[in-house]
Amino acid sequence: MAEYRYLIIGGGMTADAACRGIRDHDADGSIGLFSEEAHEPYARPPLSKALWKSKEESSIWRGTPGLGVEVHTSRAITALDLDARTATDAAGETHAWQTLMLATGGTPRRVDAWDDGVVYFRTLDHFRRLRELAGDGVRVAVIGGGFIGSEIAAALVTNGCAVSIVFPEEGIGARLFPGALARFVNGYYREQGVDVLAGESVAAVSRDGEAFRVVTDGGREIECDAVVAGLGIVPRTELAEAAGLAVADGVLVDELGRVDGREDVFAAGDVARFPVAALGGTRRVEHEDHANSHGRAVGANMAGAGEPYSHLPFFYSDLFDLGYEAVGDLDPSLEILEEWAEPNRKGVVCYAEAGVPRGFLLWDVWGKVDAATGLVRAGEPVDESGLRALLD
Repeated sequence: MAEYRYLIIGGGMTADAACRGIRDHDADGSIGLFSEEAHEPYARPPLSKALWKSKEESSIWRGTPGLGVEVHTSRAITALDLDARTATDAAGETHAWQTLMLATGGTPRRVDAWDDGVVYFRTLDHFRRLRELAGDGVRVAVIGGGFIGSEIAAALVTNGCAVSIVFPEEGIGARLFPGALARFVNGYYREQGVDVLAGESVAAVSRDGEAFRVVTDGGREIECDAVVAGLGIVPRTELAEAAGLAVADGVLVDELGRVDGREDVFAAGDVARFPVAALGGTRRVEHEDHANSHGRAVGANMAGAGEPYSHLPFFYSDLFDLGYEAVGDLDPSLEILEEWAEPNRKGVVCYAEAGVPRGFLLWDVWGKVDAATGLVRAGEPVDESGLRALLD
């Protein structure tokens, strides 16, 4: 039975960042990392961004083994014994630990009734499969108008595919963007050649030989060569639940990343629900910045740093030639304050309660995440001059 000072379950960006946080404080302690994927940790955002723009695949690798980490790929952990401090893998082998991290991330949300050939886009293998297929005239239906769906649709069109995007909301990104901006993005995608089916839910996905048919609840039919779904993820909490740990849409952790009631068990990244002092309450965040920052901070705390995680995560996206950065709560049901240098092209959107910022969308405005974060942390009302300052 192998024994590790630190055992990390998960093989994504959070797991790699945790190893780096550990090494910031413990240069020699043994680390075992167990991943279900067949690959060592890699950066995930390029799968829907840079790798579609001729970036070399070799650029995504994080170099985790070089940190002195024993990386076990294609090795799922299936059970935990918290009292014995052991983890058992799918082959029945047992691994002992002194300190444990759950960095299990999430799994794509699926629809069982759809044909099993649908690509629920998330992993490097999904990218490779889709990249090999993509090309001039290849017909692809993208289901979902959120973060992943919008990026993949743009990537596929840029690489010659004929793309239809289907989603039930009124506009692309409507769960984040104000309504008028989401509708503008619809029109912009249509200008790029995307067939945008807004306000349509998918009733069925079937296949006849190599061809797929997507049918919407409005009776629209899309004949295509591939179907890609971006329906969000479900946090991988099964291990935590089976071990009796506290779970509520994520594993509940404190400001150090410790799981409720344990000094030796931590969770970080997509799977963790953590306290956010700047906004109040708890959040579960699924973006790159949080994976890197929370993973590293909690890894450091596993090694005794004792530093509360106070970072307010940000995220970003590229949609053809449109792009944005964002921080805090982007909820269109909040009060919307806007300042545009050019309508729908360059501006700042503030999501507020009684004028107090809860989040910012920086639309083609770059390098202002820290300033926007400061306004959220200050907890004071903002006015037009405050928004204009972010445009300067």
